Amino acid sequence: MRGPHNLLRLIRTGATFERTGAMRAVLDAVDAPPRLRIAARVMGWPFRWLGYKGDPDLPPITRAITALGPAYIKFGQILSTRADVVGIEMANQLRMLQDRLPPFPTDIAKDIILADLRQPVDQLFSEFSEPVAAASIAQVHRARVRETGREVAVKVLRPGIAAAFRRDIDAFHFAAGIIEFLSPGSRRLRPRDVVRHFEATVTGEQDMRLEAANASEFAENTKGDAGFALPVPHWELSSRRVLTADWVEGLPMGDRAALVAAGHDVSRIATRVIQLFLQHALRDGFFHADMHHGNLKVGANGDVLAYDFGIMGEIDEYTRRIYAEILYGFIQRDYRRVARVHFEAGYVPRDRDEAAFARALRAVGEPIFGANASRISMANLLAYLFEVTERFGMQTQTQLILLQRTMVVVEGVARSVDPQLNIWDAAKPVVSDYIRSNIGPKALAGDMARVAQTVGRYGPLLPRIVEQALWDRAHPEQARLVQPVLVKRGAPVWLAVVLALGAGAAVGIVLV
Repeated sequence: MRGPHNLLRLIRTGATFERTGAMRAVLDAVDAPPRLRIAARVMGWPFRWLGYKGDPDLPPITRAITALGPAYIKFGQILSTRADVVGIEMANQLRMLQDRLPPFPTDIAKDIILADLRQPVDQLFSEFSEPVAAASIAQVHRARVRETGREVAVKVLRPGIAAAFRRDIDAFHFAAGIIEFLSPGSRRLRPRDVVRHFEATVTGEQDMRLEAANASEFAENTKGDAGFALPVPHWELSSRRVLTADWVEGLPMGDRAALVAAGHDVSRIATRVIQLFLQHALRDGFFHADMHHGNLKVGANGDVLAYDFGIMGEIDEYTRRIYAEILYGFIQRDYRRVARVHFEAGYVPRDRDEAAFARALRAVGEPIFGANASRISMANLLAYLFEVTERFGMQTQTQLILLQRTMVVVEGVARSVDPQLNIWDAAKPVVSDYIRSNIGPKALAGDMARVAQTVGRYGPLLPRIVEQALWDRAHPEQARLVQPVLVKRGAPVWLAVVLALGAGAAVGIVLV
């Protein structure tokens, strides 16, 4: 229940951040205004003794978040995708946040499997290990399917996790309201929307069937992608609290020395990581939105292996075209084009100066393109972009934030594998191919075909639409006394006629 009683939870949170030394670091990272700083210190400093001590060997922010428990750990991970809210520097720190939770007993995991799959673990699996990984939402066991002998990973939801998250999410909603009240400028960053996004993400992750569906759809989309693989879910051994998928072995993406020792071409792997992400985002509009080192490995054959599909990004075709044009404009150093796309998409208010916005974008791009390959940074580009767009009154584009942040994470992963990677050279072939295929005459023909299909579905209704529109025009007094069924009252008759003629023409084009 979202009410003032959550103030006690916020006090405990503030006390923990004070006790661990994280409070000042957070306030500085988000450049908090004076009123918000005072409120945070008031909720923290006097009650410092109530805060959790945490692990003193960890950095302050990581120490505080891990001490506060699973919901805070997961929220920190989600915030790492919102550099527009917490800033690039803090987002990078949060990206390194690891789930440092102890596993729950294997016997409890077996009880959950029995309850959900209606069979004892010993009947389903010939081997079932102790936990090999424990995260904020679930833990993983290595097992072997008794019937097929196939080696699998069995992911089991933490017991009682739903109630624990629900309790803390209420406090997050309350905190977002306080932040917007004390800092009106923060409303541009939509704190309430951030919490709602977190709530939706966590709710989805607590149903393993949804993660299995993500993995299944992702596998179908990428089955033709060379050099990429992912563990396929086993639906018959999965449920709301249990997810069973193939066990896929590989070297950690973050261990460059091991990759070199195994004879892998690290430059090719780094380039492939960037290109795969862009292919999935632009081509499919459905991409892995949590591509940090822990969720990526390299197979013995050099394939990039992806894991953990609880957080996936999805963007519609229109937004994909906008993003591709913006990215391509920067690659080509065509800042007028980038500015024009922002204005045409409605991202920047029409009353602003497009030429001035283009010059501001040039100030963003040129210093980066003037640097050598190892210093070219998508993170820096986004940091500057946030400053420029705020100055020109651009609202936060929630549909692009996850995509942009994932791009930064992917760049970081690729750079750890090949420090000399030029991200623009890696991205250019994929973006160029997308531009050629989706913007121009070929794309227009495809759009017209889809319009024809849409209008064609309503073909049987078109004669009635035209007849009713004509009748309403001929009998206006009677038309006002009845509620039209097919045509909105007051709609011009020419609209109905155009729809009918347009449908016939469109269907004719498709048939030809």
